[in-house]
Amino acid sequence: MHIHILGICGTFMGGVALLARAMGHRVTGSDANVYPPMSDMLAREGIKVMQGFEAAHLVPAPDQVVVGNAMSRGNAAVEYMLNQGLDYASGPEWLARHLLRKRWVLAVAGTHGKTTTSSMLAWILEAAGLEPGFLIGGMPENFGVSARVGGGTFFVVEADEYDTAFFDKRSKFVHYRPRTVVLNNLEFDHADIFPDLAAIQRQFHHLVRTVPGDGLIIRPDHSPALDVTLAMGCWTPQLRFGNAREWAAEAIHDDGSQFRVMVAGRHEGTVRWDLAGEHNMENALAALAAARHAGVPVAAGCDALGDFRNVKRRLELRGRPAGIAVYDDFAHHPTAIRLTIEALARHRPDGRIIAVLEPRSNTMRMGVHHATLAAALTGAHRVAALQGPSMEWDLAEALAALGEKARVLPTADAIIDYCVAEARPGDSILIMSNGAFEDIHRRLMEALEAVL
Repeated sequence: MHIHILGICGTFMGGVALLARAMGHRVTGSDANVYPPMSDMLAREGIKVMQGFEAAHLVPAPDQVVVGNAMSRGNAAVEYMLNQGLDYASGPEWLARHLLRKRWVLAVAGTHGKTTTSSMLAWILEAAGLEPGFLIGGMPENFGVSARVGGGTFFVVEADEYDTAFFDKRSKFVHYRPRTVVLNNLEFDHADIFPDLAAIQRQFHHLVRTVPGDGLIIRPDHSPALDVTLAMGCWTPQLRFGNAREWAAEAIHDDGSQFRVMVAGRHEGTVRWDLAGEHNMENALAALAAARHAGVPVAAGCDALGDFRNVKRRLELRGRPAGIAVYDDFAHHPTAIRLTIEALARHRPDGRIIAVLEPRSNTMRMGVHHATLAAALTGAHRVAALQGPSMEWDLAEALAALGEKARVLPTADAIIDYCVAEARPGDSILIMSNGAFEDIHRRLMEALEAVL
């Protein structure tokens, strides 16, 4: 079967492409923005990617078109597909129909931590010899790919609440029908498609409705938004993490690099790893609980996490030019920004943190987090933020409470110049963006090496 994927270079759709290829299909795709790492990964798998969305990309007609959620009416390829009556499906629909139907699906949902927790869970199952399949919205370093079919019963999926396609406005995760669900947290985000938190809670409750009575819902002990969601109706047992009564993490080192896992007051295992931050300890608890539901003892899961290598772009150390550590992180929501800065501060307590932020997400550009952004950045010693041309609000006004330590700059070049002038050996530069940010990481490291 020949499958053509519209929007193939997104992390989710690229993963679908890898799965379809591994299942023996001929796969091609189109995208407007073809860039690494997804473009490199697709090329390694022999998947042809075409630039742009031309009707000619669908000639001769593929057996099925898989449509990414970035596609909309008016797109030339979409209009041709509809006019010609080609068979089409959304990515989640295709995944559910062709791969998930007979698998034990373990889904990880929530505003924050989905990619990391999904990667931890897949690795724990892998270390236990269960050969899980997975589809993750990032690049787990332990596997080197974002998706694989797997050879066993279990399939781990990062369950995104974003809408499915232009013809299906339900959240993606409604299609997956999981037996094990992690609900990591819930906050307002994706303001481009959700008018308020209640709308997101309604979609999360659609997910809850699909979990069987003999499944398991794993959720944090303290999350008022999830409390409201689950109060709408829940027919599945719940396991709470983050409290001493059920599942808790007891830090041995302040930075979270070692901690004990306590289950109902019993010490079940100890995690020793390279990750930092309280949020990652909680991610680990959720992954361990989900893996235990699939039959992996907690102690074995803790041992596996000792060999866990984090996802790319999650406090990823890119280099140490001139004795200055340059980190790349995907944080783009105030909560994630705050937690990332706190984790880095605990990991490197003796140096300054220069936080570099590109407010690139649709929610950020719309100004939804205007009132909470400054507070999220208070843990940094210096802040350099990009006021891009698509911003709909005054970033300098929002960061005024940070005083002289914050600079709002118009270009990535200006941010590089600021960091080179400001940084000194022993500092950490933390670059936070959910996009490529004009290759700022490499360019900044080259500039630091040249000047310092």
